[in-house]
Amino acid sequence: MNLTTTFDLLHKARACSSLYRFLRESMKDVKDDEPINLLTILETNGFDDALWALCATAENCDKVARLMAADFAEQVIPIWKKYSQDKRPELAIKAARDFAEGRITRHELTAAGAAAWAAAWDAAWAAAREKQKEIFISYLRPEV
Repeated sequence: MNLTTTFDLLHKARACSSLYRFLRESMKDVKDDEPINLLTILETNGFDDALWALCATAENCDKVARLMAADFAEQVIPIWKKYSQDKRPELAIKAARDFAEGRITRHELTAAGAAAWAAAWDAAWAAAREKQKEIFISYLRPEV
């Protein structure tokens, strides 16, 4: 997919001054309303700025942004599985993809997201409690 932005769109979306200035300096001959491919921003400014520029594209990038976010989230599932057998985060990722492809409603997506947050909260709480228990024991254990 060819995604572009312009200096006008970046300015309207309130791009940070460093992103804007550096890109402007790199592309002096580009007019304010002339398309700039996001891959160009990746090459000149780096990944973070190119990713941010998704919020200022000339084209509707909602679908690709949602699919990309699902791919990013999926990368940490193996880490999640080390600590939890809960499937809600995987189901939320599937729901994000399904919504992007038009297979579920926004309401169903919202419900899946809420379930994923609940799962993350439960896992974080359990991990924190386990660590607190270790600290408790360390203070009460007789010295060796």
